[in-house]
Amino acid sequence: MKRLVLTFALLAATATALACTNFIVTKGASTDGSVMVTYAADSHQLYGALYKHNGGKQKSKTLAVNEWDTGRYIGPIEQIATTYSTVGNMNEHSLIITETTYGGRHELEDPKGGIDYGSLIYITLQRAKTAREAIDVIVNLANTYGYASSGESFSIADKNEAWIMELIGKGSKLDDKGNNTRKGIVWVARRIPDGYVSGHANQARITTFPLNDKENCLYASDVISFAREMGYFNGKEEEFSFCDAYAPLDFGGLRGCEARVWAFFRTVAEGMDQYTDYAMGHNPSNRMPLWVKPSQKVSPKQVFDAMRDHYEGTPMDMTTDIGAGGSGCPYRWRPMYFKVDGVEYCNERATATQQTGFWLCGQAREGKTGILWFGTDDAATSPLTPIYCNTTEVPWCLDEKNGSMLHYSPTSMFWVTNRIAQLAYLRYDVVGKRVRQEVDKWENDKLAEVEKFDAKLAGLSAKKAQKLQTTYSTVTAQNLFEKWDSLDKYLLVKYIDGNVKAENEKGFIDNGNGCNIPYKIEQPGYSEKWKRAVAADNGEVLKVVNF
Repeated sequence: MKRLVLTFALLAATATALACTNFIVTKGASTDGSVMVTYAADSHQLYGALYKHNGGKQKSKTLAVNEWDTGRYIGPIEQIATTYSTVGNMNEHSLIITETTYGGRHELEDPKGGIDYGSLIYITLQRAKTAREAIDVIVNLANTYGYASSGESFSIADKNEAWIMELIGKGSKLDDKGNNTRKGIVWVARRIPDGYVSGHANQARITTFPLNDKENCLYASDVISFAREMGYFNGKEEEFSFCDAYAPLDFGGLRGCEARVWAFFRTVAEGMDQYTDYAMGHNPSNRMPLWVKPSQKVSPKQVFDAMRDHYEGTPMDMTTDIGAGGSGCPYRWRPMYFKVDGVEYCNERATATQQTGFWLCGQAREGKTGILWFGTDDAATSPLTPIYCNTTEVPWCLDEKNGSMLHYSPTSMFWVTNRIAQLAYLRYDVVGKRVRQEVDKWENDKLAEVEKFDAKLAGLSAKKAQKLQTTYSTVTAQNLFEKWDSLDKYLLVKYIDGNVKAENEKGFIDNGNGCNIPYKIEQPGYSEKWKRAVAADNGEVLKVVNF
């Protein structure tokens, strides 16, 4: 999605822009041999829902393209005879495609392009089985119809391999007949070495790349020559850097974007603290690698939790500065930048963020049906539920017709996760901690449950297995909704008005006199740092005077 910033000035002007985070784990780097890709669709205007396309023979000869971000009708493209079924950002063959928008050079945008980045994802999922096929489809679609969006990084993965593809349009140069002679994209795609992890978060990350290694690196024939034509590059071909030519780094690209990838890398690999100054935007020359080898293989749960990061334990830790208030809240409302006495400052943009519409972890598994672990709203306070990628149905709690960003629905997972998050933000050290306990229990239980369920599917026909997998996916998601709906009410009762009601294994403890009044109420108050800040700010007024 569209990045939050390109420069300081743009950051202040684009408070409602979109931004996303992708982490990628190759099969040799995962504990279970799966390929995993995460995606947080972060937007203040995006409703969290699970999209579904039922594949098969298509009657229409054309397909209408509507811009994913806005719903704007762009135009028709040719439809293919048969498409694959998809659910979210995954198709029935376990192909996964996600994205983050880096923007890049504005003069390369083509407002008359025939296909946008979001449509590229979901149409490609309908037409490709493997990551390499997907790259070909994306290139063909963009070059045939023209590319309508700004610079994008794509994560493209299947059961065997994972790629990062970065692309950008060529702008608009019209001939005498009004045709764009620059229609299409320049791009490069790199295969992540097996046993490594990678990621991107709204900043182009591919720098130099091998020019003669088609097995591991693919690129547009004019990716370098076009940069020369535009005056972006004038060196030797082997020195060409896609990122530096088409999306040069700035402070926002480092602190608001690369820092998220660094936060993931440092949780799984050793030696990443050497790039702290890079992540903080203080030393752009200390460039972080495109991928790293984890010190130990990474489990699915570790990948889920990486999406919940707020820079804890780093100099950018959002739970410890005065901005966290008296309850350690790791959230900063927009805008991200502010000035005090003419000096400009930034709020952190962490991986977990309040404006997430939906988030996921696609898991492509050799010899097994892929799973889309799917959640709505802020990853830090919402759980993932397993959806088999061959499912024929979407649970009602996740259906895009159930509610919207402007219409509350009491049966929508998006709205119940938002209700819980809003309460957690008020007292994050207490309520947020409690919510996280419930999230961890749910996900650990489901990871174990899926393993047992997979074993039950062994030997069944594909049709029988698909039916059971669909039922499991929908029933499990609905069970989660009911559990979270109950949690919402429980949290209100337990933590209302800044209190914490005592309870035992049977529930809340009343006073035993038939009045249904809590036996014990605790009032934990504020953090020591916050109390000292309040005293420093208004101590003379608040000071207690003893007579």
